[in-house]
Amino acid sequence: MNKYQLYKLLRKNENLKDRRHPMFEKNRFMKFLLIFYWLYNAAILLFIGVTMAIGMKGAYNGVAAYHVLDGWFPIVLLIDFWVRFILQDTPANQAKPYTLLPIRRSFLMHVYLTRSGFSLGNLYWGFMLVPFGLIAIAIHFGWMAFIGWLLGWWLLCIANGFCYLFVRTLLSKHMAWLLLPIVVHGVVIAAMFVPEHNWLDMPCTILLDAVAKWKILYLLAIFAVVGLLYYANFLLQNAMVYNEISKKEEVEVKKTAKMSFLDRYGRLGEYLKLEVRMKTRNKTVKMQFATGIGLMLMFCFMMYFSNAYSSGLGKSFVCLYNYAVLGTMTLISIMCHEGNYIDGLMSRRESIYQLLRAKYYFNSFLLIIPPIFFIPLMVVGKLSIWMNLGYLFFTVGVIYPILFQMAVYNKDTLPLNQKLTGKQGNATQQIVSIAILLLPIAIERLSVLLLGDIWGYVFLIFLGSIGIATHKIWLMNIYQRFMARRYTNMEGFRASRNS
Repeated sequence: MNKYQLYKLLRKNENLKDRRHPMFEKNRFMKFLLIFYWLYNAAILLFIGVTMAIGMKGAYNGVAAYHVLDGWFPIVLLIDFWVRFILQDTPANQAKPYTLLPIRRSFLMHVYLTRSGFSLGNLYWGFMLVPFGLIAIAIHFGWMAFIGWLLGWWLLCIANGFCYLFVRTLLSKHMAWLLLPIVVHGVVIAAMFVPEHNWLDMPCTILLDAVAKWKILYLLAIFAVVGLLYYANFLLQNAMVYNEISKKEEVEVKKTAKMSFLDRYGRLGEYLKLEVRMKTRNKTVKMQFATGIGLMLMFCFMMYFSNAYSSGLGKSFVCLYNYAVLGTMTLISIMCHEGNYIDGLMSRRESIYQLLRAKYYFNSFLLIIPPIFFIPLMVVGKLSIWMNLGYLFFTVGVIYPILFQMAVYNKDTLPLNQKLTGKQGNATQQIVSIAILLLPIAIERLSVLLLGDIWGYVFLIFLGSIGIATHKIWLMNIYQRFMARRYTNMEGFRASRNS
């Protein structure tokens, strides 16, 4: 079998992998939902591209519209980088099933890295760039300038994709590597928003303008950067696969926190310890927590250094998102991680009830993080204390009870120490996630409109207080309904545990 035939076989296997997955039938509605989101976001990008091109033509005297967009292209790459955490897998994970076959690892790495570079995801921003370029470049500067400009953007997206692959692979070794993109992107955002003049505006404009004019040196420089990132990923991914098949592991002797102060709470304290250890020991759960913190910081920085969320609806979205994101990420799949050891939990009377109480108390305690992040925004007057109190109580007393209902219906085990993109949620989880981000804002806007700013948020505090005061009642109701479905759920947990 020559290399071309082997490549076709690998591509065929990749196409068959999802269709043969045991979760395929359950996830059909979710796949339809993802396709809808894909088309919806594409339509938004298309609209943005057209409106920006038309709006910028008359807004900037003597400055080409595409020069203005080029000055802000780092923001596009930052968004593209973090979106890839949800959608893109690493070549090392894709190559692992073939490591025991007589296929050269170098060939596998080249195949998957090349496919990653030429993936359709790197063309997704074309929905915004193509209509923008047709209006702002092709009409005024010719088709060659338009094609060169698109080529430059495409190469930058490929380079950004390789940066993501490098960081994503390092994260599988240690979560501390997440600080690398956070620090780099923080410096980029600071350079663009903190000074009076965007320091990156001119270098970015010169680079993409030179590419649009087909200046060879600039094109070669971009190709060289892409090549270096490709080679760095090749070495790293190859080493990761080698460590996997050779069982080369670095064993550290870690001190286990006893958390003896929780012993006074009996069995509830033991389950609180379980929640803490799950968040600090398991890679998947740690990644969810770190991603949530990163998103919270990103929205806080964007709101502090710009007027992107200065409207009432924008403030409501940021406030709700920061309070709800950590709970939504973990509670929407509540009991799914526990599916790995559900048999042990079911062996003790009312252990599930105590576990649910521990989860509620622990996730409520985590809500001390958003107010800390919001302190600078409250100091400068971009967020009010009443809004924070309203969403804090509403999250604990209304949003969390809704999310906890998923404990009755979730029956698919999620891995504790594998990549976050390994399994996707079912249709019910997706619908509840959308409702959590839409309904609270509608309730908050309506209450503020009818009662005023302060009394509107007092109404949210009142609703949340009811849920908090009755938390033992509705948690017991969830426990009883879970026990009524326990055999169905346990069968689902066992069936999906190794899928």
